[in-house]
Amino acid sequence: MFKRIAAITAIFVCTAVAWAILGSTIFYRTYNAESGLSGRVASTWGAPQAQTPPAITHEWQEERTVEVEENGKKTKHKETYTRSEPVKIDGSRITAALHIDYRQKGLLWFSTYKVDFDGSYTFQNPTSREEEILLQLPFPAQQAVYDNVQLRLDDKPLPLTFRGSQAVARIRLAASTKAVLRAEYRSQGLDSWRYSFSSANAGQPGSQNDKEISQARDFHLMVNTDFSGFDFPDNSLSPTEKRQTGNGWELQWNYENMVSGFDIALKMPQKLQPGPLAGRISYFAPVSLFFFFFLVFILSTMRGNNLHPMNYFFLACAFFAFHLLLAYLADHISIHAAFLVSSVVSIVLVISYLRLVVDLRFAVVDAGLTQLIYLVLFSYAFFFEGFTGLAVTIGAILTLFVVMQMTGRLRWEEKFSLAAPRNGRVPR
Repeated sequence: MFKRIAAITAIFVCTAVAWAILGSTIFYRTYNAESGLSGRVASTWGAPQAQTPPAITHEWQEERTVEVEENGKKTKHKETYTRSEPVKIDGSRITAALHIDYRQKGLLWFSTYKVDFDGSYTFQNPTSREEEILLQLPFPAQQAVYDNVQLRLDDKPLPLTFRGSQAVARIRLAASTKAVLRAEYRSQGLDSWRYSFSSANAGQPGSQNDKEISQARDFHLMVNTDFSGFDFPDNSLSPTEKRQTGNGWELQWNYENMVSGFDIALKMPQKLQPGPLAGRISYFAPVSLFFFFFLVFILSTMRGNNLHPMNYFFLACAFFAFHLLLAYLADHISIHAAFLVSSVVSIVLVISYLRLVVDLRFAVVDAGLTQLIYLVLFSYAFFFEGFTGLAVTIGAILTLFVVMQMTGRLRWEEKFSLAAPRNGRVPR
């Protein structure tokens, strides 16, 4: 009997090593390709976006006297140069509608989204004469596609030119006149959307190094989402108001005169990742197998159906088939469908095998139910992040209670000294 236990232990250890190798392989496949996959998604869909306010400046011409030395003689002449000065934004009314649209690459899901941006900015000619005003709208990301880009001044469309990563327009504004610049576009991005009050670190969402302290007066931003489960990253401003709608949230940031170095940011909800999930389930597999072997050993011993170590070896292979199939099937179908198929295959392998080794009742009721609990349900607990450890702990305690009640009156010395199993089977 003790030799049998030692052999079963050796099979368990070898299978645990195989699971460790499989789990490491899954994580390597997942994270080794992650950076490359992120780049591919960004190149085909769009990068994380960080919108900043338009840069509004007024320009004028001035003359200055310049002294130039030619052939040993100094001469003076006048030259004209352009001076510029930023114009403050007196009020902002901004809306951004976000629609989540996940994309899968390999064993990872990426949180891609579509955005409709509409921002109105009030400003005033700060001088007592007509000025030429330069309007520049920075785009929130270079790796992105922008559709229906428009700049309107008091609801009148402006002719645009595109310089670098900006939309540029020029206007002439009468002395001390107020105007409203409206900027609109549709685009799509990845992982996060951000509104920054200054152009420092533009295009680098999340960076807070050397961040400028900015002022925003009469600022109102409303973000409408058609999803829940989003998050607000560290070093970002939480909404001042929020309201749940039929299929998402309405988030508002309202400030009368705000001074801050933080941005407004929204991190998209993350879908359940097939690769990391399959890797964690594989690393956890030895625990499932331990409980399964333990229950099968107890039940078979109680019924006098002592299984040979080779029987346990094939049962371990059936368990391993679940994780192997899950790891490579998740590439091609949803993780839930892959989990279901892998569970059915593994359970069928165990039941169809044990009905030949013992009998159909033991295969279905004892082994099949045990496998359903400790392989399928324990593994499915990983779908509920944060509750896995609690579920396994409760399962382990309940298992201990049931086994203790079943074997409390059992005479182990009689069972271990049993020479031959029931039904006239050959001892193993």
